[in-house]
Amino acid sequence: MKIEILKENLKSALSVIERVVGKNLSLPILDNVLINTEDSFLNLISTDLETTIKLWVLTKIVKKGKVVVPAKFLSNFISSLPNEKITIESKEYNLFIECGSLKTQIQGHNPEDFPIIPEFKDVDFIEVDNKKFCQGVSQIIDIAQPSQSKPEISGIYFSFSKNSIKIVATDSFRLAEKNVALENSIKKEYSFILPQKPARELTNILENKEGILKIYFSSSQILFESPMKEMPHPQIQITSRLIEGEYPNYQDIIPTKFKTNITLKRDDFLSQIKTASLFASKVNEVKISADAEKKEIEIFSQNPEVGENKSRIPVKIDGENIQVSFNYKFLIDGLLNIKSSEVIFDISKEEGPCILRPVGDASYIYVVMPIKSI
Repeated sequence: MKIEILKENLKSALSVIERVVGKNLSLPILDNVLINTEDSFLNLISTDLETTIKLWVLTKIVKKGKVVVPAKFLSNFISSLPNEKITIESKEYNLFIECGSLKTQIQGHNPEDFPIIPEFKDVDFIEVDNKKFCQGVSQIIDIAQPSQSKPEISGIYFSFSKNSIKIVATDSFRLAEKNVALENSIKKEYSFILPQKPARELTNILENKEGILKIYFSSSQILFESPMKEMPHPQIQITSRLIEGEYPNYQDIIPTKFKTNITLKRDDFLSQIKTASLFASKVNEVKISADAEKKEIEIFSQNPEVGENKSRIPVKIDGENIQVSFNYKFLIDGLLNIKSSEVIFDISKEEGPCILRPVGDASYIYVVMPIKSI
């Protein structure tokens, strides 16, 4: 293999590819990137066996071939080079790099030792707006937590219906649901559970990219593809295995009746919860008391070793006076994922699930369980 490529183009590609590479003591080949040539493209591939990233860069190909080299080492080395054209050549298992007066040899590995990456052939796919989809996932991604006993809730649940996508995550203590409208209706319904790590990489890599995102479905894997703007060819593909099993019937826990409905400014609420967290007990408890007559809520926290804090916020309120305790971290997470200036806080009962949702946006709800009183 021999190619010529601009330093910035290769650096940018490697910064994406190395995201799924880590120290793997049992399979050290996974610490590497497979560099391959396809027509007029340089193709880079990395995998941790759960998630695979493929990336194509338009490049001058002098001679075709492939090589496997340490991903993070190569990325760090390319970053150190001047912003000039780079000539890269492979001989046997080694990579030779020339840039200006600099000549370097990097020891590689046999490309045949690199894992075989499954191909998606003759499978269904749909197209969605990339930015809307990734932003929807980003509002959900931090809610899921690893669970040995319930692996289904370790991932992000996607349900594709005719005109929308439901994206859901829960850790049993809180739940978030985001609805993303489809610009073009689909004929077939799909659902799957995506592990949290590839979902996070998807948003990190593609969140700000304009254009469409192609989603290819198979029984055990999913493929997200971002095409090039200049030509009908993939630029980035992110493939992941899926989590087996049925996602819980989460809709049963979303309350529909409430004792108290509160509307208040998001930033004021978030600021006071953060202040109260400094005085919270070991169980992260903050108490919220709603006063319908005074049209305000009181936020209270105390810790015998630190002291106590009490603040009041004027609100619009409809319903009964009520006091509920929450884990402040859960409230902060919910508020950070809401972008509207005002939020609605619906309280079902003292120890029942409550809902945070943005004013003027019915596409997002955040359900949080109170701390039960002892």
